[in-house]
Amino acid sequence: MISRLTDRIESLPCWSGRIEWSPIEGGITNQNFKVIDGERQYFVRTGVDIPVHGVMRFNELAAARAAEQTGLSPHIVLSEPGLMVCDFVDGRTFEAQDVREPGNLPRILDLIRRCHLEMPLHFRGPALIFWVFHVIRDYLGELDARKSRYRDQLPELAEKAILLEAAVGPVRIVFGHNDLLPANFIDDGTRLWLIDWDYAGFNSPLFDLANLASNNGLQPEQEHWLLEAYFGTPVTEQLAMSFKAMKSASLLRETLWSMVSEIHSTLDFDYAEYTAENMSRFEAAYEKDKEGFFERAGNP
Repeated sequence: MISRLTDRIESLPCWSGRIEWSPIEGGITNQNFKVIDGERQYFVRTGVDIPVHGVMRFNELAAARAAEQTGLSPHIVLSEPGLMVCDFVDGRTFEAQDVREPGNLPRILDLIRRCHLEMPLHFRGPALIFWVFHVIRDYLGELDARKSRYRDQLPELAEKAILLEAAVGPVRIVFGHNDLLPANFIDDGTRLWLIDWDYAGFNSPLFDLANLASNNGLQPEQEHWLLEAYFGTPVTEQLAMSFKAMKSASLLRETLWSMVSEIHSTLDFDYAEYTAENMSRFEAAYEKDKEGFFERAGNP
């Protein structure tokens, strides 16, 4: 598999001469490579459509192009079906503690706001929507159809998802990144970059904010700052509870994503452990705020 990929990479028409390449570890839906071509460095991203996860490469490419034009992501040099070549960002990939740094949160929030409001001005062609509760229902249906080993838990998870969707309440729509893991932020020493548009699509701004918080372990005071700074108004009880419901939904979606990946993925990754970790985090978040979810669902 790697030999076929590297043969394809070496034959791309964008190179000026003989190249050097090396794999980049860490991708769990793609295979990525660093390519050196003379004095220049490039990032090569390869991957096929993954319909079971809603990952469609035409959408990823359109989002990456819009992100480039918005100034969020690096320049795209070349694209072919299942392959994209970008300028390589020589910088430090964030970890969760970097996201939590007080000096970094305003920089990250600026990227999120620009993604939400500016990227739609540059996006061309058909676009996907990423409504987390549709994703959850689709995952639950897939797990049931495939007779997943978690099948007995699915009805209870479906009921919790219904409550969470009601607790989120009415939303506005922006263009979301929808996968704000720490590794999707790169600091080159001068600025931050936001990368990896697999799950990009129109969504509620609450999802990116909640996803950022749950993926990076933000403290309650940081979450409060995030909401107040993003919306520019004091945080009401309704907004706070909608955010908590979306945060639980984000954790549930990540859990179900891992359950489905246990069935479908061929990558060398311990999905069972990842499922257990995220299920534990989801259950803790849900139990902590479930009374508030019931109250919010009854008073939208």
